[in-house]
Amino acid sequence: MITLTWEQALEIATGAVLAWLNFVVVDILMGLPEAPGVKGAEAIGRSVERRGGDIAGGYFMGNIVCSPDASAGTLLAAAGYWCLGGPQGGLLAALTVYVGNRLCADPGYAGTIGALAATALVTVYHRVLGFDPINFVAGMVLAITTIHGIDHPTASRIIGDIARRLGRGPRE
Repeated sequence: MITLTWEQALEIATGAVLAWLNFVVVDILMGLPEAPGVKGAEAIGRSVERRGGDIAGGYFMGNIVCSPDASAGTLLAAAGYWCLGGPQGGLLAALTVYVGNRLCADPGYAGTIGALAATALVTVYHRVLGFDPINFVAGMVLAITTIHGIDHPTASRIIGDIARRLGRGPRE
């Protein structure tokens, strides 16, 4: 049986909020809701739209499934930080995401920027707040589940709304 203390639950919740804000804001500002950037992203976006979702949120989801964008960068940076015991792990993850973006012929840098920003966030989370980096990783898993694991149409409408509020809607 796994037991979770209130402190661990608070750390995981804090990590989830920080991770979610990091990858959602970075990916939106980098234009993921505007258009499919890599192969497959348009098909996912259209599928989400056909099921009652928002096309901007669908493109966002499609782009993060088809190429390592800020969600992948955030998760990899957090895991790298934890595995290597500090920011060097996050920086190595950022380099890995950069290479992954190039292999996917992704024209953007959302994943790399997300990984670098996550490295800074996890460093503050761990060194300033005194939280365990593994709880940030757990929080990140919860954060990405809210986008891809619960209900695509609803999540896409939330992402689409945030994107439009930030001036980043589809270019159709």
